[in-house]
Parts: sequence; C-alpha cells; structure tokens
Amino acid sequence: MTRLYNHKTAAHPHGNAAEPERGWLLGVLRDLGLSALIVLAIALVVSFLMLPVARAQAKPELRIGFQKAASIFVLQKAQGSLEKRLAPQGVSVKWVEFPAGPQMLEGLNVGAIDVGYVGEAPPIFAQAAGAKFVYIGYDPASPEAEALVVPKGSPIRSVAELKGKKVALNKGSNVHYLLVKVLEKHGLKYSDIQPIFLAPADARAAFEKGAVDAWAIWDPFLAAAEKQIGARVLADGKGVVNNYLYYLAERGFAEKHPKVIQTLFDDLTASGSWVTANRKQAAAAIAPLQGLDVDIVETSLRRYPLGVKPVTPDVIAEQQKLADVFFSLKLIPKAIAVRDAAWTAGQ
Repeated sequence: MTRLYNHKTAAHPHGNAAEPERGWLLGVLRDLGLSALIVLAIALVVSFLMLPVARAQAKPELRIGFQKAASIFVLQKAQGSLEKRLAPQGVSVKWVEFPAGPQMLEGLNVGAIDVGYVGEAPPIFAQAAGAKFVYIGYDPASPEAEALVVPKGSPIRSVAELKGKKVALNKGSNVHYLLVKVLEKHGLKYSDIQPIFLAPADARAAFEKGAVDAWAIWDPFLAAAEKQIGARVLADGKGVVNNYLYYLAERGFAEKHPKVIQTLFDDLTASGSWVTANRKQAAAAIAPLQGLDVDIVETSLRRYPLGVKPVTPDVIAEQQKLADVFFSLKLIPKAIAVRDAAWTAGQ
C-alpha cells in the first residue's frame, strides 16, 4: 500500500510541527509585551522627570527689558522690591538687559520680554515695522536729559554750524527726534548733516577720537560725557521736545495680566518717590551698578523726573507728532496711528 506524503511531517523531521509554531508565536507575544512594558516604563520615567520643568514653565513670570541707563529699573532690580510685591501672586521676575531702546523693542517683538522702558522714538520705528506692543504708561517729560554735544575743543559754537558735519546717534532712539527738531529750529534740515548711527558706547569712542563732529545722546551718558571729557552742550531738548519715557508691554501679556502691570506700577511709584526724596542716597546706590561716579548719576536723576502714569490721549497725540515727522522724512516705511497701540487696564 502506497504511503501518502505528509508535507508537514517532512518539514519537521524531529516531531510534530504545531508545537514549535505555537512556541514561536508565544515567544513573539512575550517579546512584544515586554517591549510595550519597557516603552511604558520609559514614558513614565520621562514624564516624572519632566514634571518640575512643566511646573516651572507654568509658573507666571514677568520678563522686564531694561537698559543700564534706566536708573529706576536698575535700582528695582538691585533691591528686589518688585519681586517681593509679586511674590504673593506667584509671579517671578526676570531682568533682561539691552544696550538701547531699538534693540529692546526687537526683544519685545520676538517674545523675549514682556515689558520694556524706552524713549519716545523706538516705539514709532517698532510700530511701523509691525511690532505687536502697547503703551501702558509713561514718565513725565524730561527735555534736559538729552542733548546735542560737541567735543571740548570743537570750533563749532552753534547748531547752524553743523551743516555738512557728522553727527553720531543711536538710530531710532529718542535723540533721533531731538536731532531732527533741533536742526529744524536752527534752520537746517535733517539731510543737511551726515548721521552716523552708533550705539552709545561706540558713539562715545568715535566722539573722543574726533571721528564725528557732534553727538546726540541722553543721560546718564550725557552727564558722563560732560563731566568726564568736557563735552559741551550745543542744545538740549528744552523748548523743542518733550522726551517722554514710555513703558511698553507685549499686547497679549498686558491683556492677560493687568494685575501684574498694576503691581509693577505700584512699585515704580514707590521707588520713584524714594529716589526723588533721597536723590543723593539713591545716586550712591545706583552709581556702582551703572559703573559711574555718584555725581554723574545724581545729575542724571535730577534731569529725569519720575512718576509713572497711565497714557492719556494728549500724550498719544504728542507721540503721533513724532510718527508724522519720521514718516515725512521717510525714516519709517509707512504712516502709523499711534492710538492703535494705546492700552488701558480693563480694555
């Protein structure tokens, strides 16, 4: 009798084929189960390790952009007064230093800071460039805290003599508007001079070397130049510009955290009142932080009245004048409405 060929038996000469197949399948399932457990364990460990990071990220933080020249912020930072006021709200404070206003506005626009403190002109350039910020407050006018100066031995005795000369300034800063208006007052146009755009430290070096004929600058750099190298003032802002200083915020932050903004203002008011009543003592505290002599800081504090206030329609109207002038001179690419960036708590 012919025996039928069993292909399953032939394939597995050492026994029944079903047994190793089931064993192999169970092994695969065990391996898959083990792999899943390992992945789950790793996920749990990573989640556990990330908890502190998540909590830290969730903690509210006020990031303040400041310049070393901003004496009131320098003092607040050193004393930690704002941190103490915000602690009950669970809000921490991070201080971010910038060399000048235009750079600070860039930081505000890219989300590196929530609040900044700048002169009149930087917000105009920033708004024209599409930056998303709002004016949340301002300090009183300080026209004598910025000036156009020449070297001690310069033959130039009047602004009118600057025609064709090189004038250093920080592009887009408060002194940009000062320069335009001072020239206008003395019968010159902005195009009559050669603007040399330099940050304060570089401008000081160029000024001392004689690489520029004049320098448009603000305090405390102005007071330092007067007292340290004998810089002579051709004209300051008195009777020409207001030189308001503005507090700006990223729009989303201001809308979401009005209580934090108010706490910042409360601390600014308290610190400003103390500085005004104790100018010598304040100068002594601020001077080493700014790397300047006490008398230089005291002079600067005297020319900067302090006292933050909410922005008003009149102040916004004054700021609009800057925008219109800069647009007419083609210093900004388009006309802007400053009121579009005005903000009041609760709006």
